[in-house]
Formats: sequence, C-alpha cells, structure tokens
Amino acid sequence: MAGTITFGLMSGSKPDGLALTRRGLLGSALAAGPVAAMPRRDWAQIAAQYDVTGEVIQLENGNWGMMARPVLAAYERHLRRVNQETSFYSRRGYGADLDRVRIRAAASLGVMPDEIAFTRGATEALQALIGGYNRLRPGDGVLYCDHDYDAMQTAMRWLKTRRQVDVISINLPQPATYQGLIEAYEAALIAHPKIRLILLTQVSHRNGLVLPVVEITAMAKARGVDVILDSAHAWGQLDFRLPDLGADFVGLNGHKWIGAPVGVGILYIRRSRIPDIDPFMGEDQTPPNDVRARVHTGTSNMAAYLALNEALDFHEAIGVKAKAQRLSALHRAWSEPLRSVAGVEILTPRDPRLVGAIGAFRLSGRTSDADNIALARRLLDQFGIFTVHRTGLAGGACVRVTPALFTNEADVLKLAAAVRVIAAG
Repeated sequence: MAGTITFGLMSGSKPDGLALTRRGLLGSALAAGPVAAMPRRDWAQIAAQYDVTGEVIQLENGNWGMMARPVLAAYERHLRRVNQETSFYSRRGYGADLDRVRIRAAASLGVMPDEIAFTRGATEALQALIGGYNRLRPGDGVLYCDHDYDAMQTAMRWLKTRRQVDVISINLPQPATYQGLIEAYEAALIAHPKIRLILLTQVSHRNGLVLPVVEITAMAKARGVDVILDSAHAWGQLDFRLPDLGADFVGLNGHKWIGAPVGVGILYIRRSRIPDIDPFMGEDQTPPNDVRARVHTGTSNMAAYLALNEALDFHEAIGVKAKAQRLSALHRAWSEPLRSVAGVEILTPRDPRLVGAIGAFRLSGRTSDADNIALARRLLDQFGIFTVHRTGLAGGACVRVTPALFTNEADVLKLAAAVRVIAAG
C-alpha cells in the first residue's frame, strides 16, 4: 500500500519510529516553500535512511541508485521467500503478486497496466523497442544524437542492416539552450525528410542535459515521425507523467532514481501502438496483442521486481517534486560557484528546464578521454571524491557529477573547492 513509510533512524539497533508521510514531515516543508530552503534536519533524516560508505564522498550515483534501508529490508524479505519457496511460489503466487506491482508502477507513471512490461533495465526495454519497431521501410531514415546512450546508438545503427534504412546522427549544440535544442532536431527533420523514427534521451547520462521532450516529440509527430524515448534517468528524478510527454514508446529504469534493486526496468507502449512493435523473436507464450510479448527475459530476479512496490512507497512518501527540487539544488550548489572559475567549463546549462541532478564539467581545453580519466582519478586520490569520466559528447570527454538524496551540501561544496584547487594548478 502507498501512503506511509516508517523510517528506522537507528539508535543502536532500534528504530526511532519516525513516520514520514506526504502530509507529515515533507508535506509541511513543501507547503512552507522551496525545498532548497527546507530545514537541513529534514533532509538529514531522509539521508539517514541510506547506509552510505564512509570510504569516499560518493558523487557517482548515476550508475544505479542505492536502496534506502526500508527498501533493502523489503528486498531481503522478498528474497528469503523466493529462496525458501522456489518454484512452489513462482508457479503459484508470484504472478498475482507481480500483477499488483505492475498496477502500482503503471499508476506511478500515469498509464494503464496493460501498457507496460517489466524488463531488467531500460537498455533491455529500449533494445526491444528499437529492434521491434516495424513501421520502417527501406530508404526511410532514423535519427539519434551524440548525447544518447551508447547501446542505444548501436541499436539505431543496427537498423541499417535490419531494416535497410539510412541512419542519421547529429551533435546537440553546446552550450545548449531550450530553443536551440528544439531547432537542432527541426533542422535535422528538414534536412532529412525521410526520417521516420527518432531516439530521444530525456536525461543524458553523459552530462545530465534534460531535453525539451514534449516540444520535440510534438514537432516530430506533426511530421509523421515516431519517437522512442529513453527515460532511464528521468523516472524518479524529474516530475512528469508519461502521457504528458507525448512519446508512444518509452524505456525506463526503476533502479536509478526510484531506488529499486538493480535489475528493474519498464517497457512502455501506448495501447494503440502495441502492434507497431513486433513480438520478441516470434514470442509465442504470450498473446501477440499483449505488451509483454515484446520482451522475453526468462527467469528474472523476482524479489527485485516485488521490492519495486516498497521503493515506490519510499519515493512517494518524499514526493517527486521535493526530490527534483532537492537534487537540482545540490547540482547548483557545486556547479554555480565554478562557473566563474578560470579554467573550468560547466557543461550543464543554467536553464532550470534543462537540468536535474546530474551535471558535468571539464578543465578548459582538456577534452580527451585521458585528461578526464586523470581528473576523476585526482579527485578520488587527492580529495576522496568519487566521480566518473564520460565520453561520447561531440565536444569531448568530461567528468560527471551525480549527487543523491543522501548527499549533503558539505559534500558538493568540497567538490567545488577541490576543482578550484585543481584549476589553479
């Protein structure tokens, strides 16, 4: 059931019974004003629900998200049951339990349960969507950009062999502006009128850029062009409902910003568009009109899927608006002071519509992979700050910074101070 989460702020081995509800601790704070101005103790209480390593300052949370303590406890409980009952449970009770989680996940996304299927991650979901999209004809065009995820770029290029289409790639403008991003896709559509499919990434894993998905998707649809949307980093980080985005085909992750166990993803297809994605490799165990026929993962981590329910409890108790504002505030806390530092280039725009939690930077002129591997290494070795270098942007490599709900302001300010020292030589 959604609604109330009782968090165990540990004193020895006993929880203090702090109850956090949408109308409780966070609800009153939201009513009072912006999350960035919330009392520090409120976010400290949330942070206390995560058992964070003390070995480093963890600012690389984009790979996957740490489970909060109540979610981890639920996952362990589900895992014990699955391990104890094995196929007696999987062949009898698991299906009904998973259906309940499916209903819950669909409600969170604002769609119907029969429009989603569980996958092991957004990558699996998006590969099924790209590979299964059956409306392409030889000579049609497909479009992706430099900010898209590597595996998705590979899948789009594979369509040249699979569907005999032309593959077009563009580089998004840097620095990015809201209108400039829209115009970049418009220019590509004008230059290549045979484009029939676009891959869009709602939040780039490379530098955190948030695309104006609604406007680009509407523009594409007006030209008869479909969009496959990569929302791997968006669900739980940004405030949105899937129908509002306009995309008919979406891949999402539950193990990044929702905080479910690793191995939980979702494939979404608008109900009327299900026939436009082929069943997976002739899948014949599920009716062809069922969205779940579009992916076949075999035996999966049942406990992980079941724990998505508790992850959504935790997520909804905090509130997506509160999360989005808090994460954005943490991003600004380190990035804004560095914008005026000589020798530092912040890749994430200032426009709040184009940024969430994730940001990226590099030293001016240091665009090689080796430069940014060394920069991330120095942050770790000299300052104890863990980040990650990213490649693939047309403008060059960078270092990605990704705070989480357990991150505090002191951590990101230490990053800003460390970058100042490095930039000074």
